[in-house]
Amino acid sequence: MRSVLHIYRADSQHWVGNGFLVQPLFSHMGEDRGSDPFLMLDYASPKHFPADGIERGVGAHPHKGFETVTLAYQGEVAHRDSAGGGGVIREGDVQWMTAGSGIIHQEFHSQAFAAKGGMFEMVQLWVNLPAKYKSAPPRYQHLPKENIPVLNLPNAAGSVRVVAGEYESIRGAADTFTEMNVWDITLHSGGDAFLRIPQTHNLLLVVLRGTVSINGNEQAQAGELVRFDNNGDTFRLNASDEEAKILLLSGVPINEPIAAYGPFVMNTQVEISETIRDFRAGRFGHIGAA
Repeated sequence: MRSVLHIYRADSQHWVGNGFLVQPLFSHMGEDRGSDPFLMLDYASPKHFPADGIERGVGAHPHKGFETVTLAYQGEVAHRDSAGGGGVIREGDVQWMTAGSGIIHQEFHSQAFAAKGGMFEMVQLWVNLPAKYKSAPPRYQHLPKENIPVLNLPNAAGSVRVVAGEYESIRGAADTFTEMNVWDITLHSGGDAFLRIPQTHNLLLVVLRGTVSINGNEQAQAGELVRFDNNGDTFRLNASDEEAKILLLSGVPINEPIAAYGPFVMNTQVEISETIRDFRAGRFGHIGAA
């Protein structure tokens, strides 16, 4: 059985723009929490926004050298980028954007959501790219809810939504550059499940709702990150007397040096300097008129 190495709780929160109040759970700029190939995760826990029509979000900004993944649990986000990608990410949808060689994008609450207000809950995940793919052409994958496979767990314990990777030989919706799993797991009240992840993968769980027992001897609550050892390929999850929602992240580590500066993630400081020059020279393109 894979044992738990540590359970972390977000100890701060901050606004990203004026639309996303997030709790950072891990980051390539901070403590090493064994997240490779994932760089960063911000969780915007459920928050109510008024029906006032105000445009809230983050204006045009650049990225290079990695991918951003936005999972919408409640509310809606409208996205546009300099590669021509865009659309509205609705409840249950996922946006998988490859910044690659450089992109500029913006993210705001959708006009419909701003007009009606309501609960807003999102996860934004940064996924690293190996050096050989850091200059890949930018691309945008819109993964609508209905295109993401959902499989039932044994014994009616709950379900697994396969955003990326593979569960029980069923491939996820996202096309990825390296081997990884991104699963949305729902455990019904009292649900008990054994899951298998290759021992070659680093493994993290983010508990979004409820309380989960792990291997019968550890407990994690909503807003906590669970880091596992690489000492096995199976582990057990059990939900308490309420439904639990869990985001599972696993992947083969890239094991390459990281040089980072804000929205740029490369392998060396020389590459970071080149990236800054390219951005300032306008080589990331521009977002066209709406």
